[in-house]
Amino acid sequence: MLPLLMSQTGDEVKVARVSGRPDVKKHLEDLGFVEGTPLEVVQAQDGNMIVRIRNSKLAITKEMAEKIMVM
Repeated sequence: MLPLLMSQTGDEVKVARVSGRPDVKKHLEDLGFVEGTPLEVVQAQDGNMIVRIRNSKLAITKEMAEKIMVM
């Protein structure tokens, strides 16, 4: 299990866990980052990422990517 931040462009991973303050965790879960959900890293640059999750593309910051653990 690694932080999403460590993933590279083209990686296909699954969400293992989301950490952080309750409000941050809830926000990420509302965006679709829940345990077992597959996602693809579309672009990773300087820690900021664009990911494809549940047929949507989302831009997330380095700080958000650190809180999402994937496998």
